[in-house]
Formats: sequence, structure tokens, C-alpha cells
Amino acid sequence: MTDPKLPKVALIAGPTASGKSALAIALAEKHRGVVINADSAQVYADLRILTARPSEEEEARVPHRLFGHIDGADIYSAARWAAEARAAVHEAQATNRLPILVGGTGLYLLTLLEGIAPIPDIEPEIREEIRAMAVADAHAQLSRLDPEAAERLHPSDTTRVGRALEVVRSTGHPLAFWHAERSGGNGGEIDLHATILLPDRAWLHARTDTRFEAMLDGGAVEEVRELEARTDLTENAPVRRAIGVREIAEWQAGRITREDAAARAQAATRQYAKRQYTWFRRQPPGAWERTEETETYTLLDQFERKLFQ
Repeated sequence: MTDPKLPKVALIAGPTASGKSALAIALAEKHRGVVINADSAQVYADLRILTARPSEEEEARVPHRLFGHIDGADIYSAARWAAEARAAVHEAQATNRLPILVGGTGLYLLTLLEGIAPIPDIEPEIREEIRAMAVADAHAQLSRLDPEAAERLHPSDTTRVGRALEVVRSTGHPLAFWHAERSGGNGGEIDLHATILLPDRAWLHARTDTRFEAMLDGGAVEEVRELEARTDLTENAPVRRAIGVREIAEWQAGRITREDAAARAQAATRQYAKRQYTWFRRQPPGAWERTEETETYTLLDQFERKLFQ
């Protein structure tokens, strides 16, 4: 339920390539908005093109926050993002601008709105051991220690499977235990108007395939070369796990062809979009509007009527 006495905040979510950024910029241009990133890959400065961050020209059209502000060697978390996003929302409100949260990382959004689970620090030895494990082995171990999380998570989701396993091994309690203790969310402080873009999957897959080819021609290869040349990044650095990094690096090393690199990255993007699609269809509150619309200005009209009714 929304409360018109509270300050308005817009939220645009959905899978990769669903049109979120275009809608956010159009809304910001029309209603003095500030676009606030809620995508875990787009926080990194190293990969503007490969993570489909807004271009410099798009960022110049309206204020953008939390895009490309983290170095690839830095460790970033949902808790850190939520704190920064909350500050960005307050900054926008203080200047009479509309905060517009936009992104595809559901964990970030829920952490901001529902609060942070008070998970203790993970023992470094456990974290390193799990990061060195194959994801299949980590998922098998998670199935024994936290079967609920193992059932919920995709077996190939390296990041989330590893996180769930390190939590249960380090703390002795599963993630669900800690999530039940969430505190500090700002959901009760704002009048939230949320729309989730869930376009036709065939349309989405065709769009992601075309987009990756454009990335290869538009500078993604150079981004990966520069990333691979860095000596301060560990093999397990989160920025290295961005889709396309490994595939382009393998191609540049001569181990696979350009066609193979593109096909593998496109397949990985489709799988990622599928997981996002499923999560956004099932997990967020029912009050968050879902739409299959793909035309930006039709979406803008729908959102305006929702936001200013």
C-alpha cells in the first residue's frame, strides 16, 4: 500500500535488457528525477559497455547515482549498496527531485526496503575455501547443510550458492534464520511506486543476443583486455564474474573463436535473464505492478498514471 503523505520514490525493476534504463531516463527527464542504480554489475567502473551501463551521453541527460563508482578490486555488498542508495534517495528528496531506483538485482532492492540481515562476519578461511570450490560441489554441500536454500537457488549460481554456504558454515545458521532478523529498511519511510518489466521472453532473448554483438563491436573487448592486464585483481574478484569477461578473455587468448565467445556469453545472458525473470515474477510484493509492455513511452504513460494518480 502507498501512503501519499510520504515522499514518492519510483522503482523500475526487471531482467537485463528489458528496457529499464530507457524508462528511467524518460521519467527523470519529465519529472526532475535522479536515476539510482540497483544493479550489482553496473556499480563497477571497469565495465561500462559489458554491463550495459548508461552511456556518457545518457548520464549527461539526467542525474545518475551509484553507476561505475566502485573499482574492480573493491569488495561490494548489498548492505553497502543499501546504505549508499538510502543516502542517494535522501539527497534527491532534499533537492526536490524524484528518486528513481532502477536495476535487476532483487537482493539489493529488498535489502534497501526491508532492511539488513545481521549476519556476522564470515571467517576468512571458510570464504576462501568456498570460493575455490566448483559450484557443483558447493551446491551439493549446501544441499546437506541448508536444503531450503539449495532448493531455492539455481545450482549454477556461483555467487548466491557460495554466499549461502559460507553463511551456514561460518555462523551455524542458514540464511533464512538471519533474514528473519532484518532491520533498518526504509520501506516505511517512502511512498513507493514499483513497476517490474517482464516482456515476452523470445523478444528479450533476441534483444540480449543482439546487444552482446553490439558490445563486442563497441568496446567490450578493450574493457576485458584492460581488466585482464590488471595485477591487483584476484581470480575470484566479483568484477571478473560479469557475463562476457571470461568468454572474451578466452577468445583473446586464442583458446576459442569469436563466434564461440559470443555464443557462450549470449547463452549465459539468456540463463541469467531467465533467473531474473523468475525471481521478479514470484518474489516481490504483489502490489508491485508487472507489465509485458516494451514501448518506452507507453510504459512512461502507464507509470505516470500510477505515480501521480
